[in-house]
Amino acid sequence: MDLGIAGRRAIVCAASKGLGKACALALAREGVAVTITARGRDLLEAAAEEIRKETGATVTTAVGDIATEEGRAAALAACPDPDILVNNAGGPPPGDFRDWERDDWVRAVEANMLAPIFLIKATVDGMIGRRFGRIVNVTSAAVKAPIPILGLSNGARAGLTGFVAGLSRQTVRHNVTINNLLPGPFETDRLRATMEGGAKANNRSLDEEMDLRRAGNPSGRFGDPAEFGAACAFLCSAHAGFMTGQNVLLDGGAYAGTL
Repeated sequence: MDLGIAGRRAIVCAASKGLGKACALALAREGVAVTITARGRDLLEAAAEEIRKETGATVTTAVGDIATEEGRAAALAACPDPDILVNNAGGPPPGDFRDWERDDWVRAVEANMLAPIFLIKATVDGMIGRRFGRIVNVTSAAVKAPIPILGLSNGARAGLTGFVAGLSRQTVRHNVTINNLLPGPFETDRLRATMEGGAKANNRSLDEEMDLRRAGNPSGRFGDPAEFGAACAFLCSAHAGFMTGQNVLLDGGAYAGTL
């Protein structure tokens, strides 16, 4: 399927690896000129070169922490008028809410709620003026089924979800859609880090812990980041203009709810 977005411009946040990189790669394959962000220059430049070689697309880098004003300014300087915005940021650490202080909550909210909102604020009116815009927020399956040890993520991402629910109904008449992608267990560095903690707590090896987690998913496996990238590319496509304000769950069937 031709997604109808060749020649468009995109900002993809936290795209030096993992799900962000998969989204950038999928968009680049469709002929989108992508600007990718991350905090680490070396890994970001390596990802950009890999995407260029594989797709032939124009790839620009913007080094910085997207949770800060400076990081967002760098991304917008590199791509002032994006047609596509993929908001993404690393999740806050797991733990017990009794151990979290105000600063922990502020960092979580800044990265996983406020940063996406400020980037939407900076770009949505331009999209409305051009009568095309696709905004995808990478959140978490925990928005649908909260994970107790990820309380910082549960709270911050739920706040973003509530904000998007209202705004997305205002922008869609201008062909600007806003949707959320909710990843479950995908084969990423973030997943391995989480599994390492579980393995230590359960006195198991990392391989044992990961095998148990795979077996516990209805699909019997973890997700491939390429699958996530493809879903993102579709939500950014010309064919997705009638879909807005949705929370699209990719978790291999782990969430057992009907709705």
